[in-house]
Amino acid sequence: MKKFMYMLLVAVLLTACEEKTEEAQKDYIVLSGTIKNTKSDKLNINGLTNTFSTSITLIDGKFKDTLFSPEGNFMFYNSGSVMYFYAKPGDTLTLAYDAENPYQTLHFTGQDAKANNYLAAKRIKERNLIGEDVNVYTFKEQDFVEKQKEIKQVLVKMLEAESGLKQDFISRERRNIQYSYLENLKNYERNHQYYTKDSSFKASANLLDELKDIALDREVDFKYSYSYIRLIDNHVSNQADKLSKTQNIAYDVALLEAINDLKNTFIKDNLLYKNAQYGITRTSDLKAYYAAFMRGSSNNTHKEEITASYNKLKNVMQGMPSPQFINYETPAGSTISLNDIKGKYIYIDVWATWCGPCKAEIPYLKKVESMYKNANIQFVSISIDRLKDKDKWKKMIEEENLGGVQLLADNAFDSQFVQDYYIKGIPKFILLDPMGNIVDPNAPRPSDKKLITLFEEHKI
Repeated sequence: MKKFMYMLLVAVLLTACEEKTEEAQKDYIVLSGTIKNTKSDKLNINGLTNTFSTSITLIDGKFKDTLFSPEGNFMFYNSGSVMYFYAKPGDTLTLAYDAENPYQTLHFTGQDAKANNYLAAKRIKERNLIGEDVNVYTFKEQDFVEKQKEIKQVLVKMLEAESGLKQDFISRERRNIQYSYLENLKNYERNHQYYTKDSSFKASANLLDELKDIALDREVDFKYSYSYIRLIDNHVSNQADKLSKTQNIAYDVALLEAINDLKNTFIKDNLLYKNAQYGITRTSDLKAYYAAFMRGSSNNTHKEEITASYNKLKNVMQGMPSPQFINYETPAGSTISLNDIKGKYIYIDVWATWCGPCKAEIPYLKKVESMYKNANIQFVSISIDRLKDKDKWKKMIEEENLGGVQLLADNAFDSQFVQDYYIKGIPKFILLDPMGNIVDPNAPRPSDKKLITLFEEHKI
């Protein structure tokens, strides 16, 4: 009997150990929930502190899915409401709310539920402290700073009064409140200029003194606090600006070099990848950009991906023959290929009617076209609108009185010309020489004074 009980005890202990081991090895988050009165069958989730992104289909307002993501804070939105949650691999978390009154009804159960319910209540408290329809960035500096200090003090007291939170979460969240406060101070001058329409406004020289004391190597905070990430982004951006000017290198290359100076490997790898994932497709100095990334990154998966991008982009570097577009449609219904318009410099604008930044460049493009209407250059605009939106494209050309050669790509973002240039975002501008060779695969935008400098260098 004693032997049997001993064996039973061993079996129970082994089973418990196996369960704990399995739990510890989970690399995913189980998220489920119910959204009442929703008008959408999609729940979109994006990582705030990592690059995770997914869309979950709701069935009668209910869902359950696994998120293969590292620890972090996440933004989720449905039916026009944007809300947040925190989770880490191994968590099983459930959320529920009414889409007609989302912020007041949001509630979590499961692992880290206490932390998430606290965070939801904190955001309501913060909004109430600011007030409805109040823009604090229009305040005078002293009033703004006093309001930010008041918010910080109230939120810290709220955190300390909350029961059931783990001590490591409390410590991390206390720092997060401080980071949020500092980020708001950092944003004050620029936002005050924008909202008051006073571009000459300058904040006091000592407003940002507290930012000097931030440690830049807190990996645990980087995984948790979006404000902390933004503050590090601000630091490396400032350093890159200095490097770019003192060493006369492209800003985007200088940015990677500034990130390389960070001490924490995880933070460095994360920021290098976040910037290079799309930045490598837009850099003006591909070789230097790639070299800076490879020198700093220690993540083999990231290095393989960026190397694959680099190898594709080498085919569209300065001096290489341009990829062709063939029989792209004009608004009149005829077709034009790149070979039909060779013989002059060609400035190509890849855009779409749905792209806000693209449309913002239109007035500047018109001005440049007018300046060079008798010059040795042809302006070509290639829309990557879908073919089913052809009428929308034609209508905008007519309403905006767009000039130059207007063309519609044959397969939107999947068009071969777009794929050959490895275009990941628009607007995208390309300059070709009269022989059809690439002068600049990432030419300056019309709104950038560097474009005219580029034209002058080539005596256009």
